[in-house]
Amino acid sequence: MEYQADLPRPGPAVGLGSIFLIAVTILVFLLPVVKYFPILPSVTEALLQTHTRIGLDDSQRRLPRHSRRDSKASNNGPGRIQSLWIFPVKSCKGIEVLESKVVPAGLEYDRIYTFAQLKSPFPVGLDTPDEAKKEHSWEFISQRQFPRLATVSVDLYVPDIRKARGGGQQLLSLDSTNKSTAALGDSFIVIRFPWQELGLRGTMAWLGAKLSRGLHAVPEKEIILPVSFPSEDEIEARKYTWEPVKIWRDTVTALNMEADLPRELRLHLGVSNRLGLFRVDPTRLREVYRNAPKKEEAGYQPVTGWQDAYPVHLINLSSVQDLDAKIDKDDNLKSLDPLRFRANIIVDGVEAYEEESWKNIRFNPGPSNKRQDKTNFHVSCRTVRCKMPNVDQDTGFRHPAEPDRSLRKYRDVDPGINGVGCLGMQLTPLFRDPTTEAEAASPSADDMVMDSWVEVGMDIEVLGRGPHRYARMFETDRPDI
Repeated sequence: MEYQADLPRPGPAVGLGSIFLIAVTILVFLLPVVKYFPILPSVTEALLQTHTRIGLDDSQRRLPRHSRRDSKASNNGPGRIQSLWIFPVKSCKGIEVLESKVVPAGLEYDRIYTFAQLKSPFPVGLDTPDEAKKEHSWEFISQRQFPRLATVSVDLYVPDIRKARGGGQQLLSLDSTNKSTAALGDSFIVIRFPWQELGLRGTMAWLGAKLSRGLHAVPEKEIILPVSFPSEDEIEARKYTWEPVKIWRDTVTALNMEADLPRELRLHLGVSNRLGLFRVDPTRLREVYRNAPKKEEAGYQPVTGWQDAYPVHLINLSSVQDLDAKIDKDDNLKSLDPLRFRANIIVDGVEAYEEESWKNIRFNPGPSNKRQDKTNFHVSCRTVRCKMPNVDQDTGFRHPAEPDRSLRKYRDVDPGINGVGCLGMQLTPLFRDPTTEAEAASPSADDMVMDSWVEVGMDIEVLGRGPHRYARMFETDRPDI
């Protein structure tokens, strides 16, 4: 006789009383969690009560994130501005915009902050004095040493009077930096980086990120920074300090705002030294010489902030696509993202490398452009590339070889420097017509309007052509060395 198990009785497996007991248990568990780990509005949520975020969303992007050229695309001019980018914090993620004001130091808001590490002298000799061995100096950092900077997001928020009238100023005082309530008239930069704490607080942050921003979201830590330069009272209250910081061969005195940096950022980036955050002083900008136009030619002394060498960087999509076709691809580099080159102005519609023959250019507005002003630039020199474009701008992964290897192989083209690749051009803003003679009755720097605008869709007019020869940082055409 075959054994047959008793079938379960029909009906609900859990009664109403059991469901009530489970609900009460969950509630009792959550009450202390909410009490000791309250969910406060983030910096971003607070700012959105009175400010609006500047920049394009992924769905609005003008820049293709790959280098494969559309078969229908044409290079039969005129070329035009395809995309505009600002990078408020050097080496971190950028913001794509439809238009930007141009000032002597470059595009407005571009590279006004930089991270730096405090380094000790190394190596030191046996006869080095003890005092010299103790000396430390601040040096800027970039994705070359710390590729995880590519995972640090940056947002820019500007005041929105329509939101302010609706009431929301009080939320601004809840930001994580414990600053006093911000003035509505200021703009702010919000830095975000991935970070999950251990334990229950980290689990709650992970769950909150998934619920609020989607399944692929991760917990983040936020830092809020002012766009305007701090006042003397703010410097004293926030314990900021003036300190020298080295960027390439220049040493500048700048405002160290490391008091605003959480310890977690240094751990995320993998910086073992002390980490600082430096704000460029708008009254102590670095003077630019070398290939830049002379003061007599430009009508003012060219300057820059935390950009490497020149105020504005331009790149031609056709040139990126030509290089992409020559690179041996692998699983870690399937296509060359133009963002790896971190240019401000990205143009399209001209032949590959044609930009290397330009000496002066003008961007002219088209019928669809909002502003009808023309904007002039001196094309100062080629952009000499380091290994930083090897870093994936989404993940922070640094490719072991490309595109640096292909740049050195195919783009070692400048007579002023051997053994390195070049891609892109460095620009200096001009605020008077470069087609007029410098000695003519042109306005001086005191009389010139020292700003202009660039906008996506503006046409390129080449005003002058000629050869380029890169001047190294140590060449003697600089009066300050």
